[in-house]
Amino acid sequence: MTERTDHTHDISATSWVESANGHPDFPVQNLPLGVFSHGESAPRGGMAIGDMILDLPAIAMLLEDPAEDAALTANAPVLNMLFAEGRGPVRELRAAVFALLTDDSKRADVEPHLYPASECTMHAPFLIHDYTDFYTGIHHAENIGKLFRPDNPLLPNYKYVPIGYHGRSSSICVSGTPVKRPNGQTKAPDADVPSFGPTKRLDYELEMAFWIGRGNALGEPIPVTEAEQHIAGISILNDWSARDIQAWEYQPLGPFLAKNFASTISPWVVTMDALAPFRTAQPPRPAGDPEPLPYLQHDMSAAAFGIQMEVLITTPTMRESGDAPHRLSHGPMTAMYWTAAQLVAHHSAGGCNLQPGDLLGTGTLTSGAEGGEGSLIELTKGGKQAITLPNGETRTFLEDGDEIVIRAYAERDGFARIGMGECRAVIAG
Repeated sequence: MTERTDHTHDISATSWVESANGHPDFPVQNLPLGVFSHGESAPRGGMAIGDMILDLPAIAMLLEDPAEDAALTANAPVLNMLFAEGRGPVRELRAAVFALLTDDSKRADVEPHLYPASECTMHAPFLIHDYTDFYTGIHHAENIGKLFRPDNPLLPNYKYVPIGYHGRSSSICVSGTPVKRPNGQTKAPDADVPSFGPTKRLDYELEMAFWIGRGNALGEPIPVTEAEQHIAGISILNDWSARDIQAWEYQPLGPFLAKNFASTISPWVVTMDALAPFRTAQPPRPAGDPEPLPYLQHDMSAAAFGIQMEVLITTPTMRESGDAPHRLSHGPMTAMYWTAAQLVAHHSAGGCNLQPGDLLGTGTLTSGAEGGEGSLIELTKGGKQAITLPNGETRTFLEDGDEIVIRAYAERDGFARIGMGECRAVIAG
């Protein structure tokens, strides 16, 4: 099921919150949800509107049920309960807040409950019980495969089954949290035994995140045709990787210490309703690729998301000189080989019970075109070709003090552009 556009997507709609009008991320047509605190106040649910954050519990009395009840449910340090009942209550809340923010007669009642985002602290939007990272970026999979298996870069199961692994939810950090360089075992090709120490090949991964809203009972798979009703919304994800640790440890069971030290998420959850105008057809599979098995087959006409992503870097020297962040790569979310619905359906196909707040990563999304590489290991051809930044500095992998910023946004003629905000972190030594 794909949502239809309505009055909340009208490009001509404006808000009395002046900073929202023409805002690149958070116009009134977006209204993403997150968890914030202001001063010494307790964390609670809020909505981004321009450069401000709206305190949802505080304006609940201005709403009618079910929107009022949803706003009161947001009076919690996480949004799990708000999304647990499915997308209906959140849809009603978004529409009701849209009405408040576009009606100037409501300004006096609502404005006292707006806080400048610059004065607020953002928190993780959910209590994350489980985290699964998929491998849906086929161009990334091919590029990585060529580095290690030049004659057989893509394993035969890739085009039949959505590949994924279970990650570590405890080390998922909200944007702005420094990432400490991890230690682990590495083994140089000419060494007889491995050594232990900090990674020398720290990398970012350009990803997006799907949040689970309504879960499913243990032993009850989610049909692919119903899967999107279990998705709360989308954020940005950077699943950091220690490539040298990964190369030594990943066989035979896959990632471990190379992945569990940190993953960074953007704090705002952009709802599926806000994204309705930006749904697009899933790119057709190349000629000769197998059709998905029946349990993964669904309507592909609006199964993908017209979202553009970009990753930027600033180094300590750049920041000291006042240089603008340098864009390393960019590309579309349509680089996913599998759809969001297929990921949810496959994850639950064996009876796994998904829970509100579970996080599903897309895996690195490389576009397939030059300049669209989603990681440094691709940009530098496995660390063999350093990239040169505008100020003359070079990088093969990340150094202490480097900051990675990932942004994502959706735009389409006839609709207001909406964005996901930023997912950023500095590498600490």
